[in-house]
Amino acid sequence: MFSGIIESVATVAALRKDGGNLHITLFSPIAGQLKIDQSIAHNGVCLTVVELGKDSYTVTAIDETLQKSNLGSLKTGDKVNIERSMRPDALLDGHIVQGHVDMTARCVEVREADGSHVCRFEYEPGEGRITVEKGSVAVNGVSLTVVNSRDNGFEVAIIPYTWEHTNFHTFAPGTVVNIEFDIIGKYITKLMKNYR
Repeated sequence: MFSGIIESVATVAALRKDGGNLHITLFSPIAGQLKIDQSIAHNGVCLTVVELGKDSYTVTAIDETLQKSNLGSLKTGDKVNIERSMRPDALLDGHIVQGHVDMTARCVEVREADGSHVCRFEYEPGEGRITVEKGSVAVNGVSLTVVNSRDNGFEVAIIPYTWEHTNFHTFAPGTVVNIEFDIIGKYITKLMKNYR
């Protein structure tokens, strides 16, 4: 489980296809602190460390993950938001993020807003794909507060610190991002459907 508070930004060093799997090697300032079999969220996707290098580590994404996330479109040099799993004694500064990305969304607008930035995202509506005004959503693994919630999209306001210390500063119209909707909202949607 994660909190959506990004710990660092890693850089894609190498990509290697292996059947339906993709092995992703990343340079990271925290690589020396990692261990084999550790769970790390990459743009919000929970992946397991399978190999360690001096300043790098490797994770593997299966075909299902590649189909539902933006990891399949990574290129060497791309920046990836990373977060290690929460410790039981840690503060929950963001919200409960499982690392199970629901789908991708497309950035349709980035605008400056008096020192911050506002990003607007759109996605295909469907069951469990809901946001609520002032609710939580994870975008590329970042815990954010929803504004202007709609059936097919929402906006988020990005403070300067988050803009500079995540891959959000690379966003432009057309950027594909990973979305994990709030787990509480997904459970309520499922319960409501079962009791109609």
